[in-house]
Amino acid sequence: MSDQSPTSPGVANPGTAAPTPNPGRTPTPGPRPGAPSPAALARKAAPRASATPDTRIIRASDPSEWGRVDDSGAVFVRTSDGERQVGSWQAGAPEEGLAHFGLRYDALVAEVTLLEARLESHPQDARKTRASAETLAEQLPTAAAVGDLDSLAARLATVIERSGDVEAEARHRKDEERATSIARKEALAVEAEEIGEASTQWKAAGDRLREILDEWKTIRGIDRKTDDALWKRFSKAREAFNRRRGSHFAELDRTRASVKRVKEELVERAEAISGSTDWNDTATAFRRLMDEWKAAGRAPREADDALWKRFKAAQDTFFDARHAAAAERDAEFAGNADAKEALLAAYAGRIDPQKDLTAARTALRELQTRWEEIGKVPRERMGDLEGRIRALEKSVSDAADAEWRRTDPEAKARAAQFWVRVDDFEEQAAKAEAAGRSKDAEKARAQAMQWREWAEAAENAVDTR
Repeated sequence: MSDQSPTSPGVANPGTAAPTPNPGRTPTPGPRPGAPSPAALARKAAPRASATPDTRIIRASDPSEWGRVDDSGAVFVRTSDGERQVGSWQAGAPEEGLAHFGLRYDALVAEVTLLEARLESHPQDARKTRASAETLAEQLPTAAAVGDLDSLAARLATVIERSGDVEAEARHRKDEERATSIARKEALAVEAEEIGEASTQWKAAGDRLREILDEWKTIRGIDRKTDDALWKRFSKAREAFNRRRGSHFAELDRTRASVKRVKEELVERAEAISGSTDWNDTATAFRRLMDEWKAAGRAPREADDALWKRFKAAQDTFFDARHAAAAERDAEFAGNADAKEALLAAYAGRIDPQKDLTAARTALRELQTRWEEIGKVPRERMGDLEGRIRALEKSVSDAADAEWRRTDPEAKARAAQFWVRVDDFEEQAAKAEAAGRSKDAEKARAQAMQWREWAEAAENAVDTR
């Protein structure tokens, strides 16, 4: 066969050359012309089950409609250009060879289907899709696959032909999107200029400028020159607004009554969020309020001290609650960690897959269920606890895998096939000896000895796993 895959020592898989347990030893020639093939003997020893098909394999077509395997094992595919050989199959039934090369065809179908889908879902990549389709089309005439290669070639031709139109459409859409993006940024720049020149609604205007900036960042697809010009307009308008707002609040700083009003607002905002349990966002909000408090300047002394006490009390209320919640959470997590430690200790002796795999699996499922119910643990203890339960899971998984390999029915079937060959060659040797053909009898006994070695190696591979 022209396509081979690695196998375990001493065990032949379908689609591979016959194993040679003793490297360097010259293999014995195959059976004489007219003798039963190894595949026929294998089917005689272990008939293939047909009641339950493997539903994981879904073919695009039946390879027997498009190809054949001749008596020598050569595999052919039929196309509109005639019949050509795509490979050979020497270690199995002809239908297995067709199935193997049919899977190669299915892989090509999947590639073509992917290119068709990509052309529809990613029109901006039409040029790359066309290049991939052209490369695949060049490979089809020599593809080692059995299936309707002509239909694949036609589908690839359609992809190549349509890619030009798709690329043009994508370019047109990109131009339209660019025009839309430019128009939107133009409108935002105009709005920012109006705010920068005249607005005295400092907070609302400042919020709106931030919203404009956030939206600005999301608008894409504009060439750099145009985008830079629009950005300069927006930036200039924002700077003008910031200068006017700065002058306004500087005047407020010079007026203590105005400072008092600013700080009263800050106190009210602090008291409004002091009972929040949104710890991260509220802590950030308090830091921003503190920054504003420092920037506001000083109100009349008596009023300033009273406002500060209220502000500080609201701040302490929130942070004391946050510290208490953190302590409670840490205590809960520490308790969870201790509970998981106890759980591991209780189940460690019950999970021994070497003694009883079924009992170990049952105990592991109980452990996993109770483990999840306990909840989170401190970060510094997480790695150790998770590592220990993963080790128990791995021991059970490894034992299950080993049990499966030890009882693998396919490996036993292959060993049985080898013993059938041993019996056949010994029978040939006996007939040749009775007929006076000593040379033929000696050759048959040598072949029987070789197949005996392979059969013993296959059985050992099953028993020792």
